[in-house]
Amino acid sequence: MSPDTTPTDAEAACFEAGIKFGTLYHQFAGTPISPDSAASLATAMEESIENQPHCTEVTVDVRLEALESELADSTADYTELTGRFLEVEIVVDYEGCAVLTRMEMEDGYPLMRLESVRDG
Repeated sequence: MSPDTTPTDAEAACFEAGIKFGTLYHQFAGTPISPDSAASLATAMEESIENQPHCTEVTVDVRLEALESELADSTADYTELTGRFLEVEIVVDYEGCAVLTRMEMEDGYPLMRLESVRDG
């Protein structure tokens, strides 16, 4: 590989953050969730993703109002977890390059985005 194609630390940190989000979303999508289990599921998600290399912090907030609204007209006490019930923040530190990423609802879609990259 020539030197001009070697990823920078910032690029590697961004890649790592994408891996964390892909894992979080696809590992837990479809998990049964209720207002009573929301906090413990959020903690499990945080601790699971924080195990991955270079991940320094994960914050998962369940949007209880959206969850309760989903269940209001249902005969069931739970529903399936989807991105519309989550707000997530992930911090990755790769070789001193810190990347902050976030997922939150935007125009009805759980949008994952890069918030900031701090080198050194």
